[in-house]
Amino acid sequence: MAKHEDLPVPVYSSLELVYGEGSQLEEAQLRFDQLKSKFVEVFGHSPDVFARSPGRVNLIGEHIDYEGYSVLPMAIRQDTIVAIRKHKEGEAEKLLKIANVNDKYATCTYPADPNQEIDLKNHKWGHYFICGYKGFYEYAKSKGVNVGKPVGLDVLVDGTVPTGSGLSSSAALVCSATIAIMAAFGVNFSKKEIAQVTCICEQHIGTQSGGMDQAISVMAKNGFAELIDFNPVRATDVQLPAGGTFVIAHSLAESQKAVTAATNYNNRVVECRLAAIVLGIKQGMKPQEAISKVKTLSDVEGLCVKFAGGQGSNDPVLAVKEFLKEEPYTAQEVEKITQKDLPSILCDNPTSLDVLNAAKHFKLHQRAAHVYSEAKRVYAFKDTVASKLSEEEKLKKLGNLMNESHHSCSVLYECSCPELEEIVKVCRDNGAMGARLTGAGWGGCAVALVKESIVPQFILNLKEQFYKSRIDKGVINQNDLGLYVFASKPSSGAAILKF
Repeated sequence: MAKHEDLPVPVYSSLELVYGEGSQLEEAQLRFDQLKSKFVEVFGHSPDVFARSPGRVNLIGEHIDYEGYSVLPMAIRQDTIVAIRKHKEGEAEKLLKIANVNDKYATCTYPADPNQEIDLKNHKWGHYFICGYKGFYEYAKSKGVNVGKPVGLDVLVDGTVPTGSGLSSSAALVCSATIAIMAAFGVNFSKKEIAQVTCICEQHIGTQSGGMDQAISVMAKNGFAELIDFNPVRATDVQLPAGGTFVIAHSLAESQKAVTAATNYNNRVVECRLAAIVLGIKQGMKPQEAISKVKTLSDVEGLCVKFAGGQGSNDPVLAVKEFLKEEPYTAQEVEKITQKDLPSILCDNPTSLDVLNAAKHFKLHQRAAHVYSEAKRVYAFKDTVASKLSEEEKLKKLGNLMNESHHSCSVLYECSCPELEEIVKVCRDNGAMGARLTGAGWGGCAVALVKESIVPQFILNLKEQFYKSRIDKGVINQNDLGLYVFASKPSSGAAILKF
């Protein structure tokens, strides 16, 4: 039997296979009907095909995917749908017209040129579609698949994943765009290939993403969280214990990952890389060898575990404590160890050079300690789920792991913010077994593990203790509360829909 990740993206003619039954199905039916009529209104034709890709919530394993470590997310019911129509070869001007159901997003027009450069200084929402467009063409070409001359495309997007929430609205858009383009051209690559292509695609936008968001969006299965491994991408089903539900709550601080990348997200990627190189050198690698071979902390984990072995342990954090000082390093201090200047070490990535221009110092000890301890927690989470413990004990243990993860993200990785700290505390004070920030951080959402029996009351308490004061101040609208706090079971992954 073919492995889950080797199968193509499923093609459905009924919404029920994606959205289940009941109110969710009715809601989806309404959305697709509205999307279709809006498409006709904007473009004067019906779409050829639809593609959808969900947002995700990462249950545990934050900021470690780009270091080569496994993560444990689940898809949520909120998704992005792309309706698309491919022009015939002789048809009108060769343009990509990308419109959005939400008036907040102006229609973007681009040339139908897969080699176009994306203007990163002028950040537009349509760039995410162009990422998918470029990625599809690059990949098709590398596979020797002839998709003909570039032609115009009409595109309409409808997303329900809140933006800047840490629920991966950008990956939902890049994945659904790439899959829609693929479907319009009559090509179907495997889920694994699409997960890899879309991860590379999103790097066109300037964030050094690790691939978790794309992998779960494409590979999710209804009812399961997934342990996602990288190099190569693999997904293993993780059945969460009955009796527990995840509640997702937005801190209302918007996380602008692409905009603040040089000081936040990409800064951490650079700190991890420098930490890995320094760890390699301190444990006997020649500086030049470490610089050329070591890209991530997982590359030197073996050395760190070997060091720990000498102390009767297998914990790589012992090497971090031994070889990396807790005080921040200056650029000069790192250059002294590596015997090379930082711009020439990091010159293979222009976004890393932006980091160097913005950074005053580098916290190598803290970042490495977070990555190694968080990677261990992911496996502890998976092992707990598979263990013989009672449901009650499982939930308690999973909650503790989530709490430890949050502490590490907040203190060692420093990717939290005051609003996230507040909402995590409110969740724990109201009976969550565990709560942590999720996604890149610096805003966005928290995820809480809550006993199913108390979910309605729990959400009411959150509304009262966190959201009410913000509604009173006009930060959000009372009617939109359902977008900001909701319970979610693991939902299904990407699909192509033809009606």
